[in-house]
Amino acid sequence: MTQTMRAVVADGRGGVELDERPVPRSREGWVVIAPVGTGVCGTDLHLIDGDYPHGRFPVVPGHEFAGHVTEVGPGVRGLAEGDYVGVNPNISCTVCVWCRRGAPNLCVDLLPVGVAVDGSCAEYVAVPSRTVVPLSASIEQRAAPLIEPFACVLHALERAPGWRGEEAVVFGAGSIGLMAVVLARAEGGAGVRVVEPNAARRAAALALGAAEAVGSVDELEREVFDLAVDASGHPAAIAQAIAALGPRGRLVQMGVASPSAAVALSPYEVFAKELSIIGSNSLADRYAEAADRMVDLQDELVGMITATFRLEDYRSALAAAKSPDHIKVQVVA
Repeated sequence: MTQTMRAVVADGRGGVELDERPVPRSREGWVVIAPVGTGVCGTDLHLIDGDYPHGRFPVVPGHEFAGHVTEVGPGVRGLAEGDYVGVNPNISCTVCVWCRRGAPNLCVDLLPVGVAVDGSCAEYVAVPSRTVVPLSASIEQRAAPLIEPFACVLHALERAPGWRGEEAVVFGAGSIGLMAVVLARAEGGAGVRVVEPNAARRAAALALGAAEAVGSVDELEREVFDLAVDASGHPAAIAQAIAALGPRGRLVQMGVASPSAAVALSPYEVFAKELSIIGSNSLADRYAEAADRMVDLQDELVGMITATFRLEDYRSALAAAKSPDHIKVQVVA
């Protein structure tokens, strides 16, 4: 293995640069991975601007990734050099109250890869072996980085048990919203409707099985829903999602909003309708399940990848990820 590598480095003030850094070495219980690709998501956009609370800078971004093991540290069992693997990017402490309750994503000492510790927008990345999941060779390399966001969707819908029989609407048809459509269809759920301003994304939602895809909430054939999922993170969409709920309706909020964002809420409406507002943060412990599901769903999901950039073009990747003309952007070394 070479001694240095190329890596994207973010300063938390909007600045990114391609730097030459030492290749990370494996240590007790850790492995080094050569990523095959990294997805860019809304969390990354907030991170780059310093608008994400977990960020520690300078940091190498990148948390949606998979790759091949290049080095195995002492004490690691069940992994070897060359293994094709994915990674749950949340490094949890395993001992705090939330880890013990099965919610490692809420760990009090959480260290997210690509956010608080160096991530995968580099030629190599080091992670604890306990976060690594072996992948089926049948999962193509472009699809493998999609496992992490798909796990987030699995976790989000798990937060709303009984959703399969409910009338649901998704706000935002980026990769997360579209994955919710794919999962709902795969699970045999009732038709999911989508609100998305961008015409190309609406067309993608319909192609993936949405019952309806409209540009504004006023165009929906239904006025009241049992379940609303915000996959946009935009305050206006979140407010519309709450307003679209009927009695005992539930909002699952999984879109990443700015910490300073606020939405007007009527406590009386929450009381009168017995509404539930449910947060869904990251993927919890659903990565392995998402990896299994990817084997059968990858043909639909890879169509969401609309652009691929090299590490040296990371600024262009960020610009594309912000554009409504793209759905999922990936970066490769």
